[in-house]
Amino acid sequence: MNQFARLAIEAGPLAAFFVANSQAGIMTGTAVFMVAISIAVAVSWRLERRIPIMPVVGAGFVLLFGGLTLWLQDDLFIKIKPTLVNLLFATVLFVAHAMRRNVMKRLLGTVLNLSDDGWRTLSIRWAWFFLVLAVLNEVVWRNFSTDMWVNFKVFGIMPLTLVFSAFQAPLIMRHQLPDEPAESGPAA
Repeated sequence: MNQFARLAIEAGPLAAFFVANSQAGIMTGTAVFMVAISIAVAVSWRLERRIPIMPVVGAGFVLLFGGLTLWLQDDLFIKIKPTLVNLLFATVLFVAHAMRRNVMKRLLGTVLNLSDDGWRTLSIRWAWFFLVLAVLNEVVWRNFSTDMWVNFKVFGIMPLTLVFSAFQAPLIMRHQLPDEPAESGPAA
């Protein structure tokens, strides 16, 4: 799948959430978000013929916390969803690091070929980043209006993630290993 299609699939549900919230409020926005993220995961599976782990986990949380939001008519649940997802990702990365396991290598090993030290450093950086996002989400939803929180979720978290990712390029370049040549068959 090309990068533009991937970005559309990942950002589309957030855009739908933003538009629906601005037009009809948080409850409608949440319902639209739930439908849009389900469609995005299905389209992603259809195009790649594999289950994308991170989007599926995110979708699971959206469906769970969005469902609670709609069922209980309380927007608290959809607001704490980013905090809990980011804490989950941070915890997984910190625990894996402590256990000398490399989750990032498992997730991204087909895309990047890094030294073990590079994978460890990248994992720890992402763990801290997820922790910062969790704290930021808590600060925003607790201190600002729902509309401001939606704006932060759509126009804050994604750009912060893209900028953070871009800042990892020097680390990736420094720890990039050369691709292994394909083994040649027996001589004819």
